[in-house]
Amino acid sequence: MVWLTSLWLVGIAFCSAGLALASVPDTQSAAALHAKYASLGERLHHNPFRRALALDSSESSNDLEGDIYALVDYPFSTVSTALKGAEDWCDVLILHINTKYCHAKTDKTRTALTVYIGKKTPQPFKNAHPIEFSYRVTAAKADYLEIQLDARKGPLSTRDYLIQLQAVPIGNDQTFLHLTYSYAYGMAGRLAMKTYLATIGSGKVGFTQTGRPAEYIGGMRGLAERNTMRYYLAIDAYLGALATPPPLQLQKRLHGWFTATEQYPRQLRELDRAAYLDMKRHEYLRQQTTQ
Repeated sequence: MVWLTSLWLVGIAFCSAGLALASVPDTQSAAALHAKYASLGERLHHNPFRRALALDSSESSNDLEGDIYALVDYPFSTVSTALKGAEDWCDVLILHINTKYCHAKTDKTRTALTVYIGKKTPQPFKNAHPIEFSYRVTAAKADYLEIQLDARKGPLSTRDYLIQLQAVPIGNDQTFLHLTYSYAYGMAGRLAMKTYLATIGSGKVGFTQTGRPAEYIGGMRGLAERNTMRYYLAIDAYLGALATPPPLQLQKRLHGWFTATEQYPRQLRELDRAAYLDMKRHEYLRQQTTQ
């Protein structure tokens, strides 16, 4: 069943990145994000997500991208402090149903996250697929935060993986976030994705409505939208547990992530709550004890 494993890895094609981003001065990036917040207007507050959120996706001949813009009820200082550490991102990423393990390591030249991506069910992490991400805090100012995780290659000719988070303060102790998820792929990746979507990924949809009632985009854009949302909800669940006493934070994060995904069962439901919690408690313990 090697072919199924390969297809399945493509189907969860993880924290990914498409095109490398040009270096932009922090002041311009902050201003651009404030402008985006202003331009979204009513879309943030009148949408099917039941939260202040807008989701976009795009697909070209060799790359795929999802973008989420969200207004969250946490002060910018809280967001910035909570998400600047590489180890904190492992606590975020492990919430995703396909993340089996994450380890952060810093040497003289860089900080890296080794992330194992696997099944939606319990699995030895040695049987999952490792991707090594470079982790960088590219801006951490009083009015702007930018974090990038990128990897040059993944399975089946996928490449240029990236997760990018940008944040700016908004009044009333709120923060505006922009999460980008994208990746590029070659011929092998394109063919594998098409096979996945025609078999074990058939019938799965994203969040963008096609124009017909109760119909949503499928295919590769649907895939990107589902994973972008899963990662955004992981960030939100992590932030939502910060006020909880430390011994109870993991439980709060796990329940928060699962409850949030259940708001979108058509797109995100995979396991029941008990199965998810049991699997993630084991994976988190393994993450804390295995190097």
